Amino acid sequence: MKKLSLIFILAAATFSSYAQSSFKEDLDVVQSVYGKSKSDLVKEYMNLSDTQSAAFTKVYDSYETQRKALGQTKFQLLNDYAANYATLTDEKADQLAKAALKNEIDYEKLFSKTYSQAKKAVGSINAAKFIQLEVYLQTTIRNEIQNSIPFIGELDKAKLN
Repeated sequence: MKKLSLIFILAAATFSSYAQSSFKEDLDVVQSVYGKSKSDLVKEYMNLSDTQSAAFTKVYDSYETQRKALGQTKFQLLNDYAANYATLTDEKADQLAKAALKNEIDYEKLFSKTYSQAKKAVGSINAAKFIQLEVYLQTTIRNEIQNSIPFIGELDKAKLN
């Protein structure tokens, strides 16, 4: 339970970082809250041997680089949506929807690729454990984002009431 609470707080802190500081590094937020980096927290959660940890670190570092790039794209899409919300056209809605769907597919591809790499490095159970953690974090962040942005047309309906 302690680890689950820690993970949830990490996810909330990560989202706050994205929302408040234009995707400031996860490291800064986590270190300010816990005095540890996200990678240290992930390693603690994974609880790997020294040999496994060395192999996993290579996979994790590659994953984080790619995840941050996808997160930056997601943030840019959210900014684009916000900038165009009041004047959203069919064309712009189509462009944003397609880009958001592609971003989600890219996340899924990254999870799959990382699972395969982690499986080779630390075995299937540990690879699944890592993917489960990352999917949980991303789902929590996605939920927070969805709760903080209006649905298309939602603000227009609020003006009528």
